[in-house]
Amino acid sequence: MRALTATLAAIVLVAASACSGDDRLQSPYGALTAAVGESLAVLGWNMSVSNLRVEGDHVLVDVDAAPAQPDAPHAEPEDVRFGLYGALAHPIEANAIGGCRDVTNLALQPVSSTPDRMSGTVCLGPHRDLVQVRGVYVYSPQDRIAGTTTAYPAAFPVGLPPTKDNETGLSIKTTSIDAFNADGAMLGPAALGDPNAFQGNGYMLLGLEISGLAEQYREASLRRGGPTMVLVSPSLPAPGLSHACDVYGASMLVLPDASRDAVQIRVSLCPQGEINQALLYSTVSVIGTHAGLWTVDD
Repeated sequence: MRALTATLAAIVLVAASACSGDDRLQSPYGALTAAVGESLAVLGWNMSVSNLRVEGDHVLVDVDAAPAQPDAPHAEPEDVRFGLYGALAHPIEANAIGGCRDVTNLALQPVSSTPDRMSGTVCLGPHRDLVQVRGVYVYSPQDRIAGTTTAYPAAFPVGLPPTKDNETGLSIKTTSIDAFNADGAMLGPAALGDPNAFQGNGYMLLGLEISGLAEQYREASLRRGGPTMVLVSPSLPAPGLSHACDVYGASMLVLPDASRDAVQIRVSLCPQGEINQALLYSTVSVIGTHAGLWTVDD
């Protein structure tokens, strides 16, 4: 009897572990999940992605979406952002609207929208293969879970001092910081003593490293209903003050490959606008959000 009891306990433990592992992979960091080609109800839209492929220097995916409920609120198409999911060297994201500006394929039909439809192709890159790509995710920088926002100053020339978000366990630090005026002229620390340097508009390219234990981040994400996004402000809609700002953007979703035991991400983001606000009073915010993820078959 004791042997039978021990055997049954071991089976239950293995089954529980397997289920836990399945949950980790099937709903990574609280993101709603479906297979590429299927539909998800996310951000107030019934949305599907299909035909994930590479053309030239970009990964392309076709999007088709309609409001989940005609009279209910949904994310504005201009605020919807897509990204590649998998073991990539760095995050690759693009806006749904306007993200194909660098693609010269005349046959391409970029995403366009009407009040009751969003459809077309999203362009993500530069990225030239699908070897490390396991799927595509979507989120909106304007979709913010109440009570999850923490903002940190990130002023030039120091950037964001090393900091840790206690709930998610994510640590963030600055790895590089470059400042420019609107004409593209780089500003060094000596510019702080020049009364004429900080006039008009300007921008920064802010390199950040985000790290932490995947288990703690996963538990926090599941508890509050979605993953974390990192945003810089101020920002401008594309096309902005620099093409680099259009490529890097002002936000990124922290959605690492669920099979990994650690979060380790390097990203560059671009605060831009009135030069004093963009360089001397910029902020980095850590915010909970909702996301959808479409995965490809292994």
